[in-house]
Amino acid sequence: MDSQVNRMQTILFLSHTEADQSLGRAGLEALGAAASLQASLPGSQLVVGLFGEGAQIAANQVGGCGATRFLGVTGPDFSQSRYATDAAAVEALSRAASPDIVIAPATSRINRVLPGVAERVGGRADTHIVGVAVIDGAVQASRWYYRQRMEAQIKRSQLPWFLAIDPGSQPSWGGAPAPAAVEAVPVTLPDSCKRTRVTGMRTPAADAQTIRPDANLLLVAGAGWTKKQADGQPHVKEAEELILGCLKQARASLGSSKSLVDLGGEGQAVLGFLTHLNQVGQTGSTPRHQKGLATCCHGEEPHAVGWRFINERRAINLDAGCGWARGKADVLYVADAFAVLRKVNELLAQSPG
Repeated sequence: MDSQVNRMQTILFLSHTEADQSLGRAGLEALGAAASLQASLPGSQLVVGLFGEGAQIAANQVGGCGATRFLGVTGPDFSQSRYATDAAAVEALSRAASPDIVIAPATSRINRVLPGVAERVGGRADTHIVGVAVIDGAVQASRWYYRQRMEAQIKRSQLPWFLAIDPGSQPSWGGAPAPAAVEAVPVTLPDSCKRTRVTGMRTPAADAQTIRPDANLLLVAGAGWTKKQADGQPHVKEAEELILGCLKQARASLGSSKSLVDLGGEGQAVLGFLTHLNQVGQTGSTPRHQKGLATCCHGEEPHAVGWRFINERRAINLDAGCGWARGKADVLYVADAFAVLRKVNELLAQSPG
């Protein structure tokens, strides 16, 4: 047991920088996990490895994290996400640090290259990690399986061990910035690594964007929005206007129950802006937001599983005996979702923020 702890001396925090050369929220959360692990391992050291257009701004941002070294692979060739160049940068940082454990944020850019780099340096990689701790003298990682229904504690003897930390699962590192000396790690790139070029970016208009992973609020729409209302008629158009109005004014992200997404395939009226990308629970995503509001949802177990990592869960439903009333929501509003959201939008319009 002691020998295993003694082997794990170097922890490498690895991340790419953002467009402004700073460290994003996901990176700060992974750094928090790395710093916490280092504090739990006597005699261990923390090394920070950054890659991107530049690294000095990000290094100064986290200069007070207690790292003994700051390594950087920088330059125009590393400004955009590209497998060949990102993999070369991560490999160079890993070899320069000679780590036992590598902790990185599970962004799309990191997830794409981490397994391949682990193979190159003779290590192993695990993704969707939601916790790292020292248990019984050994470093163990927590991972959810089967759509968050089962949690496993895993450990590996083959090093280096690469761990991609799921965004939203860890508290962010909140230390003070401090000047940091970044050691440049040279990477020579052949022309074959630069064949893929980013020529531009296309993003939806702000009003059309319904998926916002960094939003504080997740609004989930259930199938009740398309059903007949108190007057015996469906009001799908009004439902669309109310939901989109709330998303726009609250800068919220939109989720959907599987039943509502599937209605389109059954020939029934649907909300035109919904796709399977909005689905949470069952075969959908597991979002992580500060607050969640379920509207016209019954809250069955598969859907509740999708909300496991929402910090504060609320729901609106006319049925006081629905699934949310039996402990799956922190607060249940027994009311008509149309009326509630109409009032919410009215209040949001009056809010100066």
